[in-house]
Amino acid sequence: MPAFALLIGASAVRLASLNLCADEYALLLARPGELVSVSRLSHDPLESPLAARARRIPANRGELEQVIARRPTVVLTMGGAGRATKIIAGRVGVRTIDLPSPTDIAGVERNLRLVASALGDPRRARPWLNRIARLKASGRQARVDTLLLGSGGVSVGDWSPATEWMALAGFRQRTVAGGKVTLEGLAARPPALILRSDYRSGQMSFGQRWFDHALVRRARARVVRVDGRRWTCAGPLMIAETERLRALR
Repeated sequence: MPAFALLIGASAVRLASLNLCADEYALLLARPGELVSVSRLSHDPLESPLAARARRIPANRGELEQVIARRPTVVLTMGGAGRATKIIAGRVGVRTIDLPSPTDIAGVERNLRLVASALGDPRRARPWLNRIARLKASGRQARVDTLLLGSGGVSVGDWSPATEWMALAGFRQRTVAGGKVTLEGLAARPPALILRSDYRSGQMSFGQRWFDHALVRRARARVVRVDGRRWTCAGPLMIAETERLRALR
């Protein structure tokens, strides 16, 4: 084998991700052979829309010690790279990147650029950034009064990554005191639209039965189901979800 080929092979990025939300960036931006491990939650189709892709890659339980044997050169976490993890990684020559949990869409854009750069090719972020830019450019229209609801009436604050994605789709999240909608409040003042998360909807817990209450069924609101797995991290997987909701609107 020529010497330059050995050099290229020796310097290739080997990326491991220890967190479900960090996995999204890794799975979307890494090329075959670059991603050596993802968190076990990404293997679960109830947790990740990328499960089919993730299952081709060995899983970990979020611990650096489990991925060292796979010889990563870069390890991604999100809010979980403690001091001990960084010390151990440094001793074995592994770079750690603790992605900030995004508080807005600008944070998602920064993380896309950061992971693409860590993979040695900043250009990989461009298609995703361009799609966000197109949503922003065409997102200045009247917004529909909306409630994003999970099981048991749990909602989100009036400004968060989730509500910013909603705004790009043309929806305005109604302010919810305490982050939870009551049955009485929903019946008395229904929104124009309910975005109902289908996260683990097949599990008939008390929270899921809330949606079958007569007061919910009688609410004069259009109901649209959304893929709750994408909203968990409100990261780059929300780009396609926002585009879909724009089309429905």
